[in-house]
Amino acid sequence: MLAFSPYISSFIDQIIVSVPYFKPELTLIVTFIGTILASLFIDRHWKNTSFVITLVGLLLSGCYLVGQGLSKVEVTGFFDMIHIDAFAVAARLIMLLSTMLICIFIQQRQQDRPLGDLYAVLLTATLGLNLLTMTSNWLMIFIAVETVSISSYIMVGYFSSTKVQSEAALKYVLFGSICAAVMLYGLSLLYGFTGNLNFDAPSHIAGLMEAPQIMISIALLFLLTGIGFKLSFFPFHVWSPDVYQGAPTVITTYLATVPKIAVVVLLSKIFSAWLNVSFYFSDFLTYVIIAIAIATMLIGNLAALRQQDAKRMMAYSSIGHTGILLMAVLVYQNKESNVLLFYLSIYALMNIAVFIFIDALEASLGNTTIESYRGLGKQFPLLFTSFSIVLIALVGLPPTAGFVGKLLVFSKVFEQYQNFQSFSLLALLLVGALTSVISLFYYFKIPLNAFLRENTGSPAVKFNVLLLCIGILCTVAVLILGIFPDLLLSAF
Repeated sequence: MLAFSPYISSFIDQIIVSVPYFKPELTLIVTFIGTILASLFIDRHWKNTSFVITLVGLLLSGCYLVGQGLSKVEVTGFFDMIHIDAFAVAARLIMLLSTMLICIFIQQRQQDRPLGDLYAVLLTATLGLNLLTMTSNWLMIFIAVETVSISSYIMVGYFSSTKVQSEAALKYVLFGSICAAVMLYGLSLLYGFTGNLNFDAPSHIAGLMEAPQIMISIALLFLLTGIGFKLSFFPFHVWSPDVYQGAPTVITTYLATVPKIAVVVLLSKIFSAWLNVSFYFSDFLTYVIIAIAIATMLIGNLAALRQQDAKRMMAYSSIGHTGILLMAVLVYQNKESNVLLFYLSIYALMNIAVFIFIDALEASLGNTTIESYRGLGKQFPLLFTSFSIVLIALVGLPPTAGFVGKLLVFSKVFEQYQNFQSFSLLALLLVGALTSVISLFYYFKIPLNAFLRENTGSPAVKFNVLLLCIGILCTVAVLILGIFPDLLLSAF
């Protein structure tokens, strides 16, 4: 203790200086405490207290984020453990807005159990995701990943009432724990070789260049195990279909959207920092990401062709889209983040809208099989027209924002191919285009059943008006941003 006494005052000064940069996250922490207290003492008198506190806290956190974005100043804090720049601010805003929509989704889908606990866990996950986008410290990354993972396990298991749901939650926990252990071993190897915990520090990069190639390759593959679990790319995707199908649809919406945004941002920063480390290492990292992206797109889209359940189909679709997200990671170079952020924003809009429509139909029909949608397009034209538009956007067809997003990503990858004449980049482009065509055949099962086939009965379908309005507004946004993409691109 005496050895550290001369440094205590400087440590305290550094913490005090760093606190103002951490206001959005401190707001989430205070909101988390407020939500727990409300669920214990106030929700019994007014059941919406936790929801209101959560929404107000997220709004206030968003206001602080907007202030950070307007300042346009890059700062570091807490002994270089957090780094705040325009990229991190924009990514956190996208996640925050998505989380707010999902909170409304949860509130409108009343469950048998108290929702206050779920909001507290959701805030914890959001805090972990924020940390992932604003740190380059391996220790902070692991803590953030585990914070998000444990929160996700709780959310999946919280409403488990059937054997299928309990099995999905158990698979999620077991697979996630193994991936976390492997990732931690990979991080310990990286720290052992470099002696530094910041992946963008010059000493860390120098250590990577001097370390044995085979050991650094193994450490990188172990690291990608943890990242792959959160992104659900091949071969760490096996949990997704069971969890997506078994979990409540609102929780599936969260898992398919918000964590992926944070992990893609993190992976982009790692890739950008290590791109020019050395001839061997930069090439190895690029080839690994390309190979994973190709395998993920092929497996996700081909497996989705056989699915007859809408949620399970969207699970494999999400796996396929992870390959496109990895393509977007490749285009984040020299801190040009507008294309990546545009695609992440559109990805969030499309997924939230799709799962809102699936949930609306599940609440009325009692299942999520595509066959149960037969003939309902004529009975509910507005819902299924919006549903079909979002599916068209997921394919990547004009005039939707999904088309613009894929076009921008593919164009950037093609530019890299022209610069480097790499066959692997050309293969990535061809597989991306091929799997986009394949996705047509399973996405269009839904409008095919809804509009072109006759129903066997007339189910009494009752929809939540607010949720449907949110889904339709997301659909309108996807159309408008497809016609006027500069409205969003200029913001980044």
